[in-house]
Amino acid sequence: MTHTVISSATKEVVIGFDRPFVMIGERINPTGRKALAEEMKNGDFSRVESDAVAQVAAGAHMLDVNAGIPLADEPALLARAIQLVQGVTDVPLSIDSSIIEALDAGLAVYKGKPLVNSVTGEEEVMERVLPLVAKYGAAVVAISNDETGISIDPDVRFQVAQRIVNRAADYGIPSHDIVVDPLVMPIGAMGTAGRQVFALLRRLVTELKVNTTCGASNVSFGLPARNHITGTFLAMAISNGMTSAIMNPLHPEVKTMVMAADVLAGNDQDCAAWIRAKRDPGAAIGSREGRAGGRRARLAE
Repeated sequence: MTHTVISSATKEVVIGFDRPFVMIGERINPTGRKALAEEMKNGDFSRVESDAVAQVAAGAHMLDVNAGIPLADEPALLARAIQLVQGVTDVPLSIDSSIIEALDAGLAVYKGKPLVNSVTGEEEVMERVLPLVAKYGAAVVAISNDETGISIDPDVRFQVAQRIVNRAADYGIPSHDIVVDPLVMPIGAMGTAGRQVFALLRRLVTELKVNTTCGASNVSFGLPARNHITGTFLAMAISNGMTSAIMNPLHPEVKTMVMAADVLAGNDQDCAAWIRAKRDPGAAIGSREGRAGGRRARLAE
């Protein structure tokens, strides 16, 4: 089985086909969050810290940290955010940037083995990002698009992922440290988006034998009742081999469907995580009282 090991200074998370699904908290990202962007730009990281703590409390196994703010000093902001998040939580992090200088700054201060988010199949991007991943001994998200954009053909996306895995090997990065993002398109705009991803996941699992991730909320963009679509998509993706996702653990419907999928996939041993999360202490007491009442009734007869 392929295991991708990510760690903080004190905690290790393993992404793998035979392991529980890894939820990577998405909320430390100023894109589309004007208040957070403004605060970070002004040096106020209190919301970053509270979001980190809340996501871990809600069940996130890892956190994605992004500091992409226009006209801001992204390298300095990302490094600061990583240090602060590592100061208030012990979960491993995904360092998220398209700016090589920001990735370098974040990796330089990170304690542990992070996940770099991300590298694409574009030649220039691979030449810049992969040496950095190798230098710091990190794992990396491989996004299956290249200079031609995002193909609607899952076979083309597979070829891009395969090219990234092969190129990473040239830098000494093993395939178990590559986590492929098959690219989830909005189902409201492309009705075949789900089927495409599921088909690609099966090939990534059986042929490349790599772990996978995605930006889960993309699939439901523009639709009502988004959490139900996202949760159902993740459950189906898990059944086709997806092993992690960047998602919002604060949405209970989505988290519950992920946990249920883990149970049905056999990755929640003895249903222990499900039972811990879902057991109703009152129901257990009621059940005992019900059994006792039944015994008394039978004795009375």
